[in-house]
Amino acid sequence: MSSTHSIPQSASPDTGADTGTNAGTAPNRRLRDTLVLGGLFALMLAGLIGLAAATGWEETRAQIAKLSLWQIAALLLLSLVNYLFRGLRWHLFARRLGLPTHLVQNLRHFLGGFAMSVTPGRVGELVRMRWLRRETGWAFERTAPLVLVDRASDLTAMAVILAVSLSMSMKGIAGGVPVAMLALIAGFIATRPKLLAAVATFGHRITGRFARLWVRIRRAAGSLSAFSSPSLMGFAALLGVVGWIAEGYAFHLLLVWLGSNIGFATAVAIFVFSTLAGGLTGAPGGVGGAEAAMIALLSLEGVPLEVSIPATAIIRVTTLWFAIGLGLAIFPIAEKYSLKSTRV
Repeated sequence: MSSTHSIPQSASPDTGADTGTNAGTAPNRRLRDTLVLGGLFALMLAGLIGLAAATGWEETRAQIAKLSLWQIAALLLLSLVNYLFRGLRWHLFARRLGLPTHLVQNLRHFLGGFAMSVTPGRVGELVRMRWLRRETGWAFERTAPLVLVDRASDLTAMAVILAVSLSMSMKGIAGGVPVAMLALIAGFIATRPKLLAAVATFGHRITGRFARLWVRIRRAAGSLSAFSSPSLMGFAALLGVVGWIAEGYAFHLLLVWLGSNIGFATAVAIFVFSTLAGGLTGAPGGVGGAEAAMIALLSLEGVPLEVSIPATAIIRVTTLWFAIGLGLAIFPIAEKYSLKSTRV
C-alpha cells in the first residue's frame, strides 16, 4: 500500500458536508433516522409485548406497577452516571490527542452522538467526527484514533467487569468467557498501532477493495501512539468500569425491587454479557439480541418470565433508549454549534 493511495482533501467524507446540495438532503436524513429509531423501538416493544402476552398481562402489569417514580428516577440517574463518566473519558482522550476542544464541547459531541446509537454497528456515531471536523478543521484520519480508543476502552472495561462478575457469581454464564476474551482481544488490537496497521494491510490484501478505507485506518493507527501511556489508559479504564458498573447496579436494584434478588455479581454479569452479545450481532443498538440474551439468562437463574420480561423492558428503556433520548435532545444543539463554527 503505497502513498499513492493517499486521499485528496476533496474526497474526505466530510468535505462539502455544509454545501447547499448536502444541506438540502439533511432533512431527509433526519427523517430516515427518526423512522429507523421509531421502527426499532416498535420492534422491541412488539417482541416484549408478545412475550408478556404469553405469560399473562396481569402478572407483567403487576410487576411494573411495583416501581415508583423515584425508583425509575434512580435507574435513570445511574445511567446518567455511566454516560457522564464515559463522556469525561472522551474528553480525556480528546485532550491527549491534542484537539483544541473544551469539556462542555466534548460532552456535547459525546452525548449528541448517542442519537445515532441505533444505526447498524453504531457507525452513525461517527457524526462526532463530522462535528470535530467542522469545529477544529481536523480531518477524519486525525480524529479516527479518538473513536477507536474510546470503543476499545469500552470493550476492555466491559470485559474486565464480566470476568470479575463471573468469578464472583455462584453460577457461570455459558459463552461468558469467550465473549469476555473477544472483547479484550478487540480492545487490545484497537489500541495497538502496529497490530491495527497489520489488520488494515491484511484486510486490503484479502478484499482487494476499499483501498482508501484501509489507508485511512493505517494512518489512524499511527496516531494511536498518543494513547500509549499506561497511566492514561489505566485511568480511562477506571472511568469506563465505574460507568458500566453503575448501569449493572441499576439492573441489580431493579431485580430486587421486582422481588428477584439473584445477587449483585450475577445481575451485573447478565447485564454486561447481554449488552456485549447484543453488540456482537451487529444489530442497531444490539436491539433484539440483548433482550433475548437477558431474558434467557434470567430464566436460567430461576427468574419467572413475568419478572424477567418487564425487567428487561425497563432496563433497556432506562439505559439504551434513555441515551438515545439524550442524544436526540442534544443532537440539534451540537449540529447548530458545528455549523456556526463552519460559517466562522
